[in-house]
Amino acid sequence: MTLDDLRVFVAVCRAGSLSAVARELACTQSAVSQHVKRLERETGMSLLERQARGVVPTHAGRVLRDAAADGIAGLDLALRRIKDLADGNSGSVRVTTGGTTVRHFMSEAVVTFRQRYPKVNLEFQTETSGRSCFDALTAGNLDLAWVTIGSPVRGIEQRAVLDLPWVLAVHADDPLAGRTRIGVTDLAGISLIRLPQNSASGTRLDAALTELGVRSSSDTSVADWDTAVLLAELGLGHAVVPALPGRPVPGDDGPLRLVPIPDLPPLPVGWAVRRWDALAPIARIFADTVADSCAEKGADAHRRQACPPDRH
Repeated sequence: MTLDDLRVFVAVCRAGSLSAVARELACTQSAVSQHVKRLERETGMSLLERQARGVVPTHAGRVLRDAAADGIAGLDLALRRIKDLADGNSGSVRVTTGGTTVRHFMSEAVVTFRQRYPKVNLEFQTETSGRSCFDALTAGNLDLAWVTIGSPVRGIEQRAVLDLPWVLAVHADDPLAGRTRIGVTDLAGISLIRLPQNSASGTRLDAALTELGVRSSSDTSVADWDTAVLLAELGLGHAVVPALPGRPVPGDDGPLRLVPIPDLPPLPVGWAVRRWDALAPIARIFADTVADSCAEKGADAHRRQACPPDRH
């Protein structure tokens, strides 16, 4: 039993496919299978069960997968931390997040961090959902994931940084555009622009609307909130979106309005890591820099909401 055997086995369990892991590792499916067979010989148990659409771990396989994943994650973190200690301030910080996150939450922080630590390598890996971010965090050599904070995830520690209030994005000509606030009952029967089903923030919104007894339909789906806002600005629909800290408040001279929906519970966003106490010092500094920047943006947003532009 080798560390490579365990890494390959965990990857197969996560992907549910030997061929997918073979493509990822640029090797043959037979080579991947040999890693699994070696583990089965040594444990004396069947670890994978073949199904119509791939493979799933057996009960024994799940036991080994969970233990191996935790051990590999801890070992990777230790090796990264040792390397960063040896490199001093010239290590690296690897972050996984959504496609628009850096612009809205991290742009100023990245500039500040780069000025203070010019030799540190920053790497950003884009994922399409919170679940994908968690998978990438546990599977890869990554430090941090910026996610919608939700239910506990095995092997992951989450830390909220910012609570985002919800707003209704509408065209300035829409009958709702002149409102100072939107009640959840006003959303009933409105066709909303939605994120895909695998979006954590979209799921949180749907759950909140359901809990409040609001039924709404959707005839448009987009990949990110920025696209939803753009479609609303073009007059092509309504979008309930989080009030992102990097987004300017539209004034009377533009085609877009963002109307607060105070009855909806705010959307918590922040950092996810495998273990905070094992995080490399330079990665922790980057996480703190982003958190501080978000706190400043949040304070500015509250001030703007308290003093919105006059509408005549």
